[in-house]
Amino acid sequence: MSNAAPPRKAPDQPWRAEGTPDESPRRPGGRLRGGKWWGLLVTAVVVFLLAYVGLNYLGQGNEPTISYTEFSKEVGDGNVAKIYSKGDAIQGQLKSPRANPDGGGEYTKFRTQRPAFADDRLWQNLSSHGVTVTARPVVQERGLLSNVLISLIPIVLLVAVWVFFARRMGAGLGGAGGMFGRKTPPRPVELRPGTGRTTFADVAGIDEVKGELDDVVDFLKYPDTYRRMGAKLPRGVLLAGSPGTGKTLLARAVAGEAGVPFFSASASEFIEMIVGVGASRVRELFAEARKVAPSIIFIDEIDTIGRVRGGGASMSGHDEREQTLNQILTEMDGFSGSEGVIVIAATNRADILDPALTRPGRFDRVVSVAPPDRGGREAILRIHTREMPLAADVDVTQLARVTPGMTGADLANLANEAALLAVKGKRDQVTQADLSEALEKVQLGAERTLVMPEEDRRRTAYHESGHALLGMLQPGADPVRKITIVPRGRALGVTMSTPEVERYAHSEGYLRGRIIGALGGMAAEEVVYGVVTTGAESDLEQVTNIARGMVARWGMSERVGRLSALPSDAQQAYGLSAAPQTLDVIDAEMRRIVDECYEEACHKLRDHRGRLDALAQALLDNETLEEADAYRIAGITRLSKDGDA
Repeated sequence: MSNAAPPRKAPDQPWRAEGTPDESPRRPGGRLRGGKWWGLLVTAVVVFLLAYVGLNYLGQGNEPTISYTEFSKEVGDGNVAKIYSKGDAIQGQLKSPRANPDGGGEYTKFRTQRPAFADDRLWQNLSSHGVTVTARPVVQERGLLSNVLISLIPIVLLVAVWVFFARRMGAGLGGAGGMFGRKTPPRPVELRPGTGRTTFADVAGIDEVKGELDDVVDFLKYPDTYRRMGAKLPRGVLLAGSPGTGKTLLARAVAGEAGVPFFSASASEFIEMIVGVGASRVRELFAEARKVAPSIIFIDEIDTIGRVRGGGASMSGHDEREQTLNQILTEMDGFSGSEGVIVIAATNRADILDPALTRPGRFDRVVSVAPPDRGGREAILRIHTREMPLAADVDVTQLARVTPGMTGADLANLANEAALLAVKGKRDQVTQADLSEALEKVQLGAERTLVMPEEDRRRTAYHESGHALLGMLQPGADPVRKITIVPRGRALGVTMSTPEVERYAHSEGYLRGRIIGALGGMAAEEVVYGVVTTGAESDLEQVTNIARGMVARWGMSERVGRLSALPSDAQQAYGLSAAPQTLDVIDAEMRRIVDECYEEACHKLRDHRGRLDALAQALLDNETLEEADAYRIAGITRLSKDGDA
């Protein structure tokens, strides 16, 4: 089954629908249906034909003008049948057609002008040759109908252009009223089941979340069972979690599992520069969902419009956001529980949502969607690789073990990158090497073709060996998976370390070990070269964040005490949530912890200088060391350190 987002049925429709008819009879903004477009086309053709007939047959005004000499010659030859004269202007008709002297075929009717100085006894010549002098013009001028048609053509064009833009603006403003509104609302339509719907079979790694939504699916399938017990359907479900954890996929799976229509939109798509448009679009969306109820409305990134109200100046954009939020609150208040319409929203900033949005009666249920554990990652990888030809050496379980913290979107990207690498390598199957290289590319960045001087290359080898050796020696540290001095992304070399099992709480000893490992590169450079380079910038950023958390957030400092002096949100506004004296103590404690860890790192590297040199030389020879080779060269057994192989 395809997991792609359902397409919009109209480009100006701010939501996407799945499981509904392919095309509504009339879409928002009053755009004409297919039948009326044909009628408009036929009308335009009829108007064109009338104008063509009027110009070409009712008003013959394209007769040639001949010279008076030619006219006199035709009179002398007896070829002129009749003429009409008004002043010196003469119109006439020949008995036999003559070739047009100016080209363009033959002619019988003509125009000419008698010179004022002519003295050729014209009347006598006409009489002697039997020419009839008529009282009515021989050449008919353009009539009233032709003139009316010609004058109406510009007006018709202007009206057509005006109607076109008026309808486009009406569609964009979503029923704001008048010519911009929708005069005829969409009528109810017969529901046809959608194909290729997403179900719970396409969702893995978040079984506990699926369990919380099972009753929603059950209610949508069997509403009468719940109504007999007096139970009401939850009006809203809020999915809160970090990006990429599968919130949108989960909402679509609920709709697909229940077999009901699914309307999805991003909250930002309701916002326009004109105040009131967002509220109008919300009304239309909820009206469409009620027509085909039971149904599900999914609003992604609801924090865009659902932030706490009342802050900041009341500017236009602010008013539009608040009106849109108010309309959503009003629509959800209008649910009695019997309509069968459920609103599912997703956000990664649940802490900033307006309390009126998260209270019971609006979003009755808040479901936290966390990154998957190892079993969940394995299930997700199997879903995303089920259509890929995998080689026999592919170990999905091992891949899930070395990808802690990765979300479903990260794993989908990992599988796709591996497939792309297999295609580039002209292989028929995706191999374990493709998956490993894709993991490095996703986590560390693509390889760079950088030619480094030998001295810089050697310094990088010692830097990465310092990280790796301290990670191997530190009790309880995450195992070292790979060491490389191949430049990737912004780094000149990388040491990968991932935990054996999921960690949900970290001890002080583990955090100190991470600081020691992060300082291993700088310590190795000082032990070997006696200098420090700029290559430890990212290491120091990581060390600073861990030390600040230990001291100011997790109560691991005796001087600061068991309190949260700097909450996580205060890191960008460092210094605003604690007294100056407290900040001084925090800085001193952070410095003390980092200095102690750095001294321990240098001490361990001096004690194990032989192992450090061996790892560095192996990196210079091979550029990349896998887990088993790295531990073998360092002379350290994994089993004696952490108790598992």
